[in-house]
Amino acid sequence: MTLTSPVDRGIVLFAHGSRDPLWRLPIEAVATHISNLEPAALVRCAYLEICTPSLQEAAAELIASGACHLRIFPLFLGVGKHAREDLPLLIDEIRAAHPDIQIELLPAAGEYDRMTMLLADIAMAQS
Repeated sequence: MTLTSPVDRGIVLFAHGSRDPLWRLPIEAVATHISNLEPAALVRCAYLEICTPSLQEAAAELIASGACHLRIFPLFLGVGKHAREDLPLLIDEIRAAHPDIQIELLPAAGEYDRMTMLLADIAMAQS
């Protein structure tokens, strides 16, 4: 696998979506944190439904900005139908529309041991 610079790699934080505008704040905070850590990083939030942009729109925007490698990070705690069935179909659509772009689909956030440990630590923390 070829290493890419932050400018060559686009990161998409993919979440479900909600009508409540406050729901997006934590997802957007992750994007802001990535940008603060790496100012040259190309990062976008994308949503399965209700919110915009869609995954395809966010991918197209990153590609137009110069990304040749996309990392899709599903911000789901569980791996339900959306992560197992809907997301792979959306990835296939992006691959068909942009065959020269490398797409890396990361495991859902809840599949990382670090996330599980962090949630347990937060639950057990003394206030």
